Parts: sequence; C-alpha cells; structure tokens
Amino acid sequence: MVQNTGTSRSHHPDSVKNSRLSRTLARIASPALSLVFLLVLGACSTPSGPSAGVQPSGPGYYTVQKGDTLSSIARKFRRSNSEIIAWNKLSDPNDIKVDQALRIAPEGARAGGNAVASRNRRPVEDDGADAAAAAADRKDPVDWTWPASGQSSSGAGQGKKGIDILGQLGQPVMAAAAGKVMYSGSGIRGYGNLVIVKHNSNLLSVYAHNKIIVVKEGQMVAKGQKIAEMGKSDSNTVKLYFEIRRQGKAVDPSRYLPSR
Repeated sequence: MVQNTGTSRSHHPDSVKNSRLSRTLARIASPALSLVFLLVLGACSTPSGPSAGVQPSGPGYYTVQKGDTLSSIARKFRRSNSEIIAWNKLSDPNDIKVDQALRIAPEGARAGGNAVASRNRRPVEDDGADAAAAAADRKDPVDWTWPASGQSSSGAGQGKKGIDILGQLGQPVMAAAAGKVMYSGSGIRGYGNLVIVKHNSNLLSVYAHNKIIVVKEGQMVAKGQKIAEMGKSDSNTVKLYFEIRRQGKAVDPSRYLPSR
C-alpha cells in the first residue's frame, strides 16, 4: 500500500486549485493534447503587477476571462509565456485573475491573430458542447462506473464541473474506468491526495481529497479497482471530488457516468 506522506497544504481559492490541477494535466497529456489543455480560473483577489488599480485597455491588451491561463492566452495570441510575463512584470505568472488586463503585444503594437482584446471574445460553452463531446467519445468508448458510493452533488462553480461524493473516512475510491495512473500525489494545492487516470487519448478522470492513495504513477488499473480511500485532505468534509476531463477541460460527468 502506498500512503502519501506529503506535508499538509492550506486551503486556496478554486482558481489556484484548478490552475495547478490543469498544469499537471497538461504535463501528463500526450504531446498532441498538451496544446489544448485549459487552466480553469475563478474569481479571486486583487491582481498583481502593473495591471492592479486602473485597468488599461485597447489594442495590445486582453482582459482575462474564466478558463483563461497564461499559457492559453499566450497560445491565443501566438506569444510565448516569457513575453507575457515580461510585458506585464508578473511576480507570479500562475496567479492571473479574472478581469485582469494583460498586455499581449509589445508597447505600441497591436495584438496579432483574430482575437480581440475584449471580454466578449471568449466563446460561450454550454451543455450542448458537452453533449457533442460525449457523442464524439462514443467512437472510442470508455466503460464508466461511479467511483464511490454516497450522496453526490454538483461541485460546479468557479469554472468547475465536477461532483462531490460524500462518504465515510476510509471508504474505497474506485477507478471510474480502466486506464493508466498518470498522477498520484499531493503536489497540487487544494486537491489534497490526488489521483489522475488517463483512459484514452481524450479522457482523464480526477479523484481528489483522498485519505491515502494505493496506486502508483504508471500503474494500469481496471474499472472498479480500488485506487484510494476517501478522506478530507485539503477539504473541510470527508468527500471525493471527481471530475472527467476531455482534452483537459472538465465536462459534465452525468453525460458519461451511468444513472443510479
């Protein structure tokens, strides 16, 4: 049995939690997928760097939206992360904020590409997009099951689409589908002892707040196999926070999990 012995982490806003999680997802994804992984950003505190206070706008600037990250913004405008960091004098590039104005072009230059520095440019995603994604995945089907028994509720909010499953301390947490363990540890603040399983080229599942983890990175797991025990690491209550992610983006688990 593998027990995670990482040091306790303090609670952080959902924006930081999801940013750290998605950076890890991007690192473990195949090279073909890594460019489309998005970091989920929620509302949080005052922006750092020169954008604090009066917010600049106009050509050469972009207003951060929910779901944006430094990497996704850099890709959108065909810039490098280092350029965005330098132009905005960011002290913590992992802590950009919703509604923060970022310079995405050198001073005196306009933004490249077709994107416009406007909060209205971000495409709106809805349940129809989730439905279309689930339909596409039927071509490379994954046999899903619920990862734990217990009362479930939406964990949505701050850009999240996962579910919380309430249970008992030490209760088994199972792999929701067969796959390969891509992450096993406590290095992502706000998620506690975390397991990430890759099921095919598009789909991952995420299991957070475990008491202990009983699988190792690189291990192949079967559908319904115990991978952890339910806990409350980085959580105020005993629960499993579960996500299904398609190409790095959290999707509605109800479109994949069987009814119960």
